[in-house]
Amino acid sequence: MDDEGTALFHQTMPFTKRLGIEVLEHGREVVSSRLAWEDSLCTAGGVLHGGVLMSLADSTAAVCAFLNLPEGAKGTTTIESKTNFLRALRDGHATATSRPLHTGRTVIVVETEIRDDAGKLVAKVTQTQAVLS
Repeated sequence: MDDEGTALFHQTMPFTKRLGIEVLEHGREVVSSRLAWEDSLCTAGGVLHGGVLMSLADSTAAVCAFLNLPEGAKGTTTIESKTNFLRALRDGHATATSRPLHTGRTVIVVETEIRDDAGKLVAKVTQTQAVLS
């Protein structure tokens, strides 16, 4: 686990602490985090709620975008997010890995894959972040 990254997530996005998100790795090229399945985060049938998965992806991608800001920029904000849900997660962890696809002066595009403990793809997210100056 990446304690420095986890502290960064929890300080800048308190909601991530409430969800129990742990950072595994954070840097300009890749940001990876995970959260544990728990009943209180589920929908019918013990399936981890899609909104929880989207929150994990959004938070992970936001930090990836932030770490890739151009010089002089103050921050980012999500302006578009597209999620494809591919399989249900009923136990274990959801692990999100975000990588920058485009790092421009006005927008940053990040791709995030969410996988289960067996490495199977649970969701794929493409997100656009506006650069705030």
